[in-house]
Amino acid sequence: MPCAPAWTPCGSIFDPVAKQQRLAELDKVMAQPGFWDDQQKAREVSRERTELEQGLKGIQQLVHAYEDAEILLDLAVEEQDKAAAKEAGEAIEELSRGLARLEAARLLGGPDDSRGAIVNINAGAGGTDAQDWAQMLLRLYTRFAERQGYKVEILDFQEGEEAGIKSATIALDGYQAYGQLKGETGIHRLVRISPFDASHRRHTAFASVFVSPQVDDDIEIEIKEADLRVDVFRASGAGGQHVNKTSSAVRLTHLPTGVVVQCQNEKSQHRNKDLALKVLKARLYEMELAKREAEKKQIHDSHQEIAWGSQIRSYVLAPYRLVKDHRTGVEVGNVDAVLDGDLDQFIQGYLLWRAGA
Repeated sequence: MPCAPAWTPCGSIFDPVAKQQRLAELDKVMAQPGFWDDQQKAREVSRERTELEQGLKGIQQLVHAYEDAEILLDLAVEEQDKAAAKEAGEAIEELSRGLARLEAARLLGGPDDSRGAIVNINAGAGGTDAQDWAQMLLRLYTRFAERQGYKVEILDFQEGEEAGIKSATIALDGYQAYGQLKGETGIHRLVRISPFDASHRRHTAFASVFVSPQVDDDIEIEIKEADLRVDVFRASGAGGQHVNKTSSAVRLTHLPTGVVVQCQNEKSQHRNKDLALKVLKARLYEMELAKREAEKKQIHDSHQEIAWGSQIRSYVLAPYRLVKDHRTGVEVGNVDAVLDGDLDQFIQGYLLWRAGA
């Protein structure tokens, strides 16, 4: 028989009353005449309200999950119902996962953790296997976003020659998307029996992931036109309707830093340029944050973390099945679940590791 949950949703940490009271206070402030006259203050209040609302939603979902698990557990005990016992076990497992997510969310107190995220994936060493691996990672983060209820927008997508992708950039719009995924920046290694090897040998492939926070209008990132090189070209693809007949794809090179971004998924050149600028601003903002943090010696050097040969995580499909994070020591045997977007244990492990817990 499954064990009862080891917590009750009545403690102060999970009590939604304080959040509800604060929401009511903010609603009164926002209803006052002239509230939007001070744009900066209005944005700060609106952001706090959004964070409170999202946090309250997570707590309420956890309380409902607890109540459901409790009912199923009581039914299983009273009726000796094996089916109910199985359902209760599954409900308790999901409840534990929800609790872990809530605990992890409490560690997201950085100034940008509540923002959306821009995720860039690039195939590395490993040839066709690496390009296939990059596409697997794209699916992984897309599935993760869907689980969280985030909106996913593909900004750039470069197909591989034989299979997979050379690179892709996606924007994830949702509360704490950046905070949840910031620990994914680095090199990801895949070990498996290659489906592209006629001799069925084991291959190792690498792909890099770079996560940056989406930059809103409340953050000033100055990009001078003189510092930009703008190249336009025809979008590439599998052929037919997927290939633009005009030069609508845009590549931006920021000359002072050497950062290069490109977007080609929209038919309009202007739209692609706007999206490319959005990605460039996020990259430059992340670089500035990393520079400041490195100067204060509060985090590891981000360049060392993403260097080839310094993989942050290994995904082994053969000769055994295991996903291991080399920074935190977190290991998960259910590789299929991880590849389907289940990153909860790795996110929590990274946040605890960063917090020194």
